[in-house]
Amino acid sequence: MEHALRKAGLVAATAALAAVLSCFIAPVHAQETKAAAAQEAEAGPPAGGGEGDDEYKTLAQELDLKPQGSQVLRAPTDDPALPLLDTAIDATKRAYSAYQRGYYLTAMELALSRAQIGDPAAQTLVAELFAEGLGVARDMEEAAFWYKQAADNGNSSAQFKYAIMLLEGKYVSRDEAEAKELMLKAADAGNAFAQFNHAQSLVARHPGDAGIQKALPYFEKSARQGVADAQYALAQIYMNSLGITQEKRDQARSWMQRAALAGYDTAQLDLAIWLIDGVGGDKDYDRGFKWMEIAANRGNVVAQNRLAILYVNAIGTRPDPEEAAKWYIISKRAGFNDPGLDDFYQGLTAEQQKAAIERANKFARR
Repeated sequence: MEHALRKAGLVAATAALAAVLSCFIAPVHAQETKAAAAQEAEAGPPAGGGEGDDEYKTLAQELDLKPQGSQVLRAPTDDPALPLLDTAIDATKRAYSAYQRGYYLTAMELALSRAQIGDPAAQTLVAELFAEGLGVARDMEEAAFWYKQAADNGNSSAQFKYAIMLLEGKYVSRDEAEAKELMLKAADAGNAFAQFNHAQSLVARHPGDAGIQKALPYFEKSARQGVADAQYALAQIYMNSLGITQEKRDQARSWMQRAALAGYDTAQLDLAIWLIDGVGGDKDYDRGFKWMEIAANRGNVVAQNRLAILYVNAIGTRPDPEEAAKWYIISKRAGFNDPGLDDFYQGLTAEQQKAAIERANKFARR
């Protein structure tokens, strides 16, 4: 049964990795404040009301790992408490301080005058305020104008944002060549999201191990800055690609843990499978079960199916036919078919089936 779990998990992991490595991912929007970003890093993934949240916190403490926030905007100041009216302080710094505190209209007033005289950091902030509709009406054409100004002036955050707009072709004319050029500039300047997107572009343009080797330095840089998608991709590359040193292969599980702790449910699923099957380290049925439970409670359908299998076979937990049937029902309702679990369910008593249905319905209403 462990072999079947591993085989099925590898299929899911391969498909997920292919998705990660073959397309551009929509950017994560900038956090409104650094305080919010720090709180999110401390708390872990967004609360979903699932039973796995407490398990997540416990595992985070045990592993001593925290997801590292990575903002799209690079503020010229880390101090959100600058005196906003002190004209002796640079206006752009005061604008970002106002932005970090939620004073968006003040941020616009301070940044716009600086943006108009060519300050790239101020231009980027003005663009972001227009793009998000903060303090002003949302205006993507105006945002595009200011992102381009800032990108032309070398701001890596703006280069990344404008590159995405060029790829989408929604508010500006689509231009893939210019987008790739800007993405590379932003990546080389240290923008974590640009590094991840550029890595994906390299893999798409250079299929096979050659493309992965070209992309690997950018995946590594992005992963180190806390981008969960990059951490997941790096874990899979370290574990499954050719030409990887043993030192890096030994780090694969650690990177999968980081992506899982950042709330990436596919990483949580794959980490569970790796722990159960001893991939990248010793087997740990208990922790593997906990990660599978977390992913299942957060809505990963494959994890829900696999959790049912763990309950059936008492892997990392005590056998519980009704809980197994509950997760079987939940995954089947989501469209996941498993003939083996069909047979298991049909072998339950009517009372057990009724109890499982009630549990599944309670989960759906949460």
